[in-house]
Amino acid sequence: MLWIALPLVVLTPMHWGLIHEAIHGHLLPRRRPNEWAGRALAIAFMLPFDAARFGHLMHHRYTRESFDRPDVHDGVTHPVLARIGYYAHLLGGLYLAELALPLLTLLPAAWVSRLVAQKLHSEEPAGREVQRLFVAFAGNPERRALIRRDWVLSVALHAGAFYLYGAWWPALAATMFLRGLWLSVADNLPHYDVVLDEEARARNFRAPAIWHPVLMNHHLHRVHHQHPTLPWTALPSLAPDASDADAGYFRAALRQFRGFGKVR
Repeated sequence: MLWIALPLVVLTPMHWGLIHEAIHGHLLPRRRPNEWAGRALAIAFMLPFDAARFGHLMHHRYTRESFDRPDVHDGVTHPVLARIGYYAHLLGGLYLAELALPLLTLLPAAWVSRLVAQKLHSEEPAGREVQRLFVAFAGNPERRALIRRDWVLSVALHAGAFYLYGAWWPALAATMFLRGLWLSVADNLPHYDVVLDEEARARNFRAPAIWHPVLMNHHLHRVHHQHPTLPWTALPSLAPDASDADAGYFRAALRQFRGFGKVR
């Protein structure tokens, strides 16, 4: 049972990468099959597809704005608490937050919209627009219903998996934790310590060729931000020379554990 966990954990970035391709409309050529495939993959990962899609597209539109800098101290939270929060986010907290996010759809829409507005309060023009868009999404009844439905399907699927694992259910729990850990570490990796005037506000990394299909070329993240309408298979041709890559992908992942980055 533990050997089963190995490929499931190692292929985590490919699972997310397929969801990511569906978010950008690249997974399947037709819109509806593409969305349903992405939604099914998200349900299997216990991710709310609609929220993940909205958040990811906002990330492209407002990269490294105030809501999109988990590696930067906000200057308000006590430094010790901020550092604890940062490492918790990095060590699986992001995935846990995404697991819990659908529960917000069980609360009244007005409460959730007010909570989102307070969380994303900003005096900057871009920040106010981000706040407006997130509040509108949080109160959208159609999206709330889809997130609730997908969450029920995810819970049912994983409850069945835990039942079938029987006495070996801790192996499944450990697998889910390690997958969530990988997702949390990789999420902000291409933007860690990126200053606002860097090209595309993202970085490319070097990775051994054997990892390219597993990562689905996410090590070329700057190229992806520059060409978000292209599928993952097109990215290497736009970055044939790795000499401009900032570091090795896995070394850069460990670099995040140094602590907060900077915004200049």
